[in-house]
Amino acid sequence: YFDADTVGLDFKGLKEDLSAAPPGSVVVLHGCAHNPTGVDPSAEQWAEIADLCKERDLFPFFDVAYQGFATGDLDKDAFAPRLFVEKGLEIVVSQSYSKNLGLYGERVGALVMVLADKQVLYELLELLHVHQLLVALLLCHRH
Repeated sequence: YFDADTVGLDFKGLKEDLSAAPPGSVVVLHGCAHNPTGVDPSAEQWAEIADLCKERDLFPFFDVAYQGFATGDLDKDAFAPRLFVEKGLEIVVSQSYSKNLGLYGERVGALVMVLADKQVLYELLELLHVHQLLVALLLCHRH
């Protein structure tokens, strides 16, 4: 991802890695303000990444922990996930509010799923509900 020689994005290497990923792979992408480098793809590069994900049948999972920190604008920093949706890709976005809302230690966030098939969405929601119940049971048994 990071090219130490140019102190920038190793876009060629990133595309090679995506091209080598098996179809159906989940690809974790930082939506903005990449941690730890702070280096983000340009709008044109994001478009190429989206096209490559679509061509290779890769499933983008965006980690968005620093929205607003890359450009100073929450809306501008949402560019990449929005672009992928505009291009017709299904995505998942894991968004943390710990940093950009100053809620450190509160573990506040959101999981956003943009899916074409409602049945898949319902199945995922059921899995999340079961997971939530399991976590609640584990926490109750600790006390």
